[in-house]
Amino acid sequence: MDNASSNSIALQEFLLDAQILLTQSQECLQHLELIDNDPDACHCLNNTLDTLARRANGLGLIEVSRYTEALQRLLAPACREQHLKGEALPALDACLTLLAWQLELVDPRTGRLSLDTCEQITLLGELAGLLNQPAPQTCASCNERESSCIHPHSEAPSKPSPHH
Repeated sequence: MDNASSNSIALQEFLLDAQILLTQSQECLQHLELIDNDPDACHCLNNTLDTLARRANGLGLIEVSRYTEALQRLLAPACREQHLKGEALPALDACLTLLAWQLELVDPRTGRLSLDTCEQITLLGELAGLLNQPAPQTCASCNERESSCIHPHSEAPSKPSPHH
């Protein structure tokens, strides 16, 4: 019971910190709306999403971590190539809004997020199109099939994933 209690406390602390990180991401986006391709805002956004993804992954919040990782993988080359401007910014805002909803809907006791991932796939696909990038691989189809995920992630898995 102590382990469950400490996991619940860690999850609640993460959810509070995640709101701060999400606010920082929104501030970075607002900065990008004022100054196209600002390197500091891009760097801040990338670091904030990286921190959020790593912390969510560490707590086993797979839906949040994989979505955040996919979003970060889309944004990194756009920032490097200075293509994060114009029509892509409202799409990025929609992605961050979905992330905010996901964080609000995470069960603070179990860490589960009971949402389908269709909206994740749609928003990431729209953003990818606006950034002239291929749509990122997500775990949505693996989750829907309730199978082990074989998609590459930013961190090496702790054990090899079986192929299906």
